[in-house]
Amino acid sequence: MRLVLSAEQSELRAAVRSFLGAVSPLAKVRQDVETTDGYDRAVYRRLNGELGLAGLIVPEEHGGAGAGHADLAVVLEETGAALLPGPLLATVFATIVLTELAGAEDLLAGIAAGTTVATLAPLPGNPGGVTVSGGTLRGEVPVVLNGADADLILVITGDHDAVYAVEPGAPGVGRTPLTTLDLTRRQARVTFDGAPGRLVGGGEAAARGLARAFDLISVALAAEQLGVLRAGLGAIVAYSKIRMAFGRQIGSYQAVKHKLADMHCKLEQADAIVRYAAWAADEAPGELPEAAALAQAYAGRACFEVARDQLLLHGGIGFTWEHDAHLYYKRAKSDEVLLGPPRTHRARLADLVI
Repeated sequence: MRLVLSAEQSELRAAVRSFLGAVSPLAKVRQDVETTDGYDRAVYRRLNGELGLAGLIVPEEHGGAGAGHADLAVVLEETGAALLPGPLLATVFATIVLTELAGAEDLLAGIAAGTTVATLAPLPGNPGGVTVSGGTLRGEVPVVLNGADADLILVITGDHDAVYAVEPGAPGVGRTPLTTLDLTRRQARVTFDGAPGRLVGGGEAAARGLARAFDLISVALAAEQLGVLRAGLGAIVAYSKIRMAFGRQIGSYQAVKHKLADMHCKLEQADAIVRYAAWAADEAPGELPEAAALAQAYAGRACFEVARDQLLLHGGIGFTWEHDAHLYYKRAKSDEVLLGPPRTHRARLADLVI
């Protein structure tokens, strides 16, 4: 088991952190979420063109980097810390599914090149009833990440035993943007009324592939949550060193120090759990289901609790629209329930370990 980043992963983290710090600081994130797209397309193109992040786990023979899920976790931790807006996470989720299915390799080329924005409908743990009859799809998925601006929608039908690729512009596909809690991540309701779809995986093989893909998606989201947690804690620690109350820095008060120490303990535990899950994804597939369930059961709640407490410790300023504290809070809450409520992950973990 490896819980420490390799030299190459440390370099990858430094490169992504430096890039995001230069092209997508929080001040720019605030500007981008107010635009029509909700993100800067030029930044997204550079993210994929210069760093190749969308194609990170795409096999080399299909134009990607062929990296592992531990590498992907490093990247998502940094994009989470930066509260990066845009469709990267949605595309990563769809890519994970495609890499676990046979016969969908041609769809990976556009993702690896950064020209295809993909999404998954529905996400694990989310409602969505889509049926297939005569080769066409009918039904609705209430919540789809970046559903309004995706170029490719992977639709999971039946009892998670079939996946169809649907072009959003095809007849019978309806997309309605939603008002979301997290301003940095757009969502939409997607309906299918006789929409044509291409079968990219079905039967027992697809069911097995989706089961592993869902675990990998859980690990990927936990990595982003770790980044949000780390950045939120860093923000309140920095604030505690400069905010004065009654002639003293608030960080010098015992109650604040104890709270920060508790938050740091949650960070350290989340870090170990996510590193273990990412390692299992690459090196120990037999341990992945338990590791993935543990990652979501712990990291999601820990991320939200730290985001909540850092908002409170910022005091009244943290509740203002102009401050960044509420952005961490909203991303943390949105991520916590993105793959279903935390209790479902705890229940699954209990079933796996008994």
